[in-house]
Amino acid sequence: MSSQKLHHSASLHAVYTSPRPTTHLFQHQLSSPLPSESNDVKAKTAYLSELKNLITTLQGEINTFLTERMEEDKKSAEAQGKKVSEQEAKEEENYGEEVVEDDA
Repeated sequence: MSSQKLHHSASLHAVYTSPRPTTHLFQHQLSSPLPSESNDVKAKTAYLSELKNLITTLQGEINTFLTERMEEDKKSAEAQGKKVSEQEAKEEENYGEEVVEDDA
């Protein structure tokens, strides 16, 4: 009986779902096989390195997608005559920044 190592491929995916019936799938297939042996350091390193890179790629794709959706929603609201609230404008202006509120 021969000993065979089974390698399983894996994929990284995320699903965006909105209240409007909209769904978007982000998916990447890993080319490095999932290590089948716990002591195969070289295979683990290759797999984890590729996974790390794909996570960064996936995060960038999601950020781009969400930014586009926000712009579409903003244009749609403006077309309907709706204005952005002062709080929303402030949040958008400071997005990604740490803002310390003055209590004085």
